[in-house]
Amino acid sequence: MSFEAFEHYLSDDSRRGPAPHGAFSGAAGGAPCGDLVRVSLAVEGGRIAAARFDAEGCAAAVAAGAVVADAAEGAGLLEVARIGPAEISAELGGLSPQGHHAAELAADALHRALGAAASSGERLADPPASGDRVLVAVSGGVDSAVAALLERRRGADVVAVTLKLWADRHTDGARSCCSPEAVVGARALAHGLGLAHLTLDLEDSFRTTVVEGFLGGHEAGRTPNPCVVCNGEVRIDAMLALARRVGASALATGHYARVVDDGAGPLLAAPADAAKDQTYMLSALRPESLAGVRFPLAGLTKPRVRELAARAGLPVATKRESQDLCFLAGEGKRSFLARHARLGERPGEILDRSGRVVGRHPGHHNFTVGQRRGLRLAAAEPRYVLATDAAANRVVVGSREELATQRVHVRDAVLVRDGDRVDRVRLRYRSRPIGCAVEGAAGRHRELWLDLAEPAYSVAPGQTACLMDGDFVVGHATIAA
Repeated sequence: MSFEAFEHYLSDDSRRGPAPHGAFSGAAGGAPCGDLVRVSLAVEGGRIAAARFDAEGCAAAVAAGAVVADAAEGAGLLEVARIGPAEISAELGGLSPQGHHAAELAADALHRALGAAASSGERLADPPASGDRVLVAVSGGVDSAVAALLERRRGADVVAVTLKLWADRHTDGARSCCSPEAVVGARALAHGLGLAHLTLDLEDSFRTTVVEGFLGGHEAGRTPNPCVVCNGEVRIDAMLALARRVGASALATGHYARVVDDGAGPLLAAPADAAKDQTYMLSALRPESLAGVRFPLAGLTKPRVRELAARAGLPVATKRESQDLCFLAGEGKRSFLARHARLGERPGEILDRSGRVVGRHPGHHNFTVGQRRGLRLAAAEPRYVLATDAAANRVVVGSREELATQRVHVRDAVLVRDGDRVDRVRLRYRSRPIGCAVEGAAGRHRELWLDLAEPAYSVAPGQTACLMDGDFVVGHATIAA
C-alpha cells in the first residue's frame, strides 16, 4: 500500500462538501459497518461538471470518497461509469481487505448517483464521433454477459445497463436478476469486461404495472404472464430510451430470439436454439421497439453460449439459470400472494361439472386451469382444474377430455399483420405451437376468436396467446375467461 497516495486523498478536502445544486446523489454504507460514503454529481452535456463527496467512519472511507470525486469531476459520464472498487483501491496504492470495503462503498455510492442520472431522463452522452455504440442489458447471468462480449468483439462501444426492479427483504436478492444485490454483481461483471455500467431504476413502474397486475390477476382467478407484461410495457422501451440518451444506436439483450424484416417492417422470429426460444415472452414488443433491438445470441445454442463464456474466462460461465419469476427470488408463489395481496388460506369447495362437491381447497388463487397437483382428491381417474370461480371461491374439476377446446376467446389482441397471416399459436410458454386461424385486420382488437386445428388443453385465462406465421410472431393477445 502506498501511504503517500492514501494520505494525499485523506487530506484532500477540496471536493468534500454538500451536493451542488441540481446534482444527482448516491450513498452507501451506514449500519452495521459504521462507514458511510455519499457522492453527488452535477451533469452537464454528458460530463461531470462538479463532483462532491462526504464520508463518515474509517479513514479509508474518506480517502475512497475523495478518489471518486477527483476522478469524476471534469470527466465524461460514461468514462466515470467504468470506475469500480479495483480502480479506487489502485489509486490509493492498494488497500487491505478491510480498506477494500471502503472502496466498495465509494464505488456503490458513485454508481447510485450515476443511476439517479440514468433514471432522470437527462442526456448523458453524445453519439460517438466514429463507430457504433450499443447499450447492452446485463443482468448478471451468462446470456447477457455473452451478448455484451459479442457486441464488444464486433467493435461496438458497449455500455452496460442493469435494471433495478424489485427489492424485498423477505426474499433472496442474490437469486433475482433485478434486486440491489444482483445489480452489484452485474456491475462487477460489466467492469470485468471493461465496460461502462449504469443502473436504471424502474421499481415504481414495475411494481405498479407488473407486480400489482400479477396480484390482481390471481385474485380475479386468472393466471397472469408478468414477464410478457414486463418486456412489453416496462423494460425494453425504458432501456431503448436510455440508449438514445447515452448516444447508442441500439439496445442488445441476451434473449434467444431474432428480428427479421419481412418487407413490411421488423418482426420477432424464433432463434436457432428452439429449446431456448423466448419469443413468447417478447411477443408484446411493438414493431417500433423491435427496430431498435439486437439479439446477439439469435444464432447460438445455450451450450455454445456457455462455451464462449468459459473461453473468455467469464465467472458466470457455469452459473445456474433461475427458473423463478424475478420478484419471487426463491419464495413460493403461495407465500408471495399471502404477503402482498393477503391471499392466504381461503378454504372453499371443489366441484365437478355437475355441481357436486367432491373436495375442499385452500383458496382458488392457488389453482390454474389444467392443474392436477395439489387437489388431493380420491378419484378413480385423474382430475384436472377446468375453471376457477373467484367470486364464489370455487374450483371446478373434471377429466382431461373435458379440458379440451378447439376455440379460444382472447381479449386485448394486437395483430401486427392481418389475421390471415396467422397459422399457429402458442398458448403457454414452452408449449408446442398448434395450428390456428383468426379473422381480423392488422391493429388492435378488444376481442377475437382463435380456431384451432387440434384440441388444446390447459388453456388458462390470463395467459398470453402468441400468434405466429411460421417462425414469425405476428400478434399477441390475452386468453379470456
